[in-house]
Amino acid sequence: MAESEYKVLLVNGSPHLKGCVSRAFDELEKTLNECGVATERINVANKDVRGCIGCNYCRTHGKCVFNDVVNETAPKLAEADGIVVGTPVYYAGANGQVLAFMDRLFYSTTGTVDLNQKVGAAVVSSRRAGSTSAFDEINHYFTIKSMPVVASTYWNEVHGFTADDVEADLEGLQTMRNLGRNAAFLIKAIRRQKEAEGLPEQELTQFTSFHE
Repeated sequence: MAESEYKVLLVNGSPHLKGCVSRAFDELEKTLNECGVATERINVANKDVRGCIGCNYCRTHGKCVFNDVVNETAPKLAEADGIVVGTPVYYAGANGQVLAFMDRLFYSTTGTVDLNQKVGAAVVSSRRAGSTSAFDEINHYFTIKSMPVVASTYWNEVHGFTADDVEADLEGLQTMRNLGRNAAFLIKAIRRQKEAEGLPEQELTQFTSFHE
């Protein structure tokens, strides 16, 4: 689509780049674009993404010690209005690579990328079951960073074993379209309020621990 003042990152956590998650994203992306929101897809599960090792290199260097798709995504996230993370369901949970990606992206950008009021959404694909626990797993990243979570008219999921199966999941595709409209509406509403009154204050002076 043409350039837009609004942008959302679509992170595909499936190793099947033309699979079920991609088909869900097709519907979501088309709707976002129709609503005036630009999109960029980032594929992570076909790349070598390792987990966080807790070295805190990012605290002194402003980026992750592993220079891969995480560091490539960080500046894009800084400029975006929101992020949608899609994952297939493995053993009632998200793909391990997308979780490793999210762990490192959200930890390494602490202090460098302000996620306050950027919208977040999870999209999950399952053949049959386990989708709601994977859905919950992805949403945890957003709710710890003051990111409004975008909902739809059902949980943000599609069902199928192949992209053709998802094509027949009419309710799932409908859910993606409604998710796109809701995300676009929320992004624009937040932008207007930010320009009118600024973002809500975030208190960060208290850190509860029980070492004493």
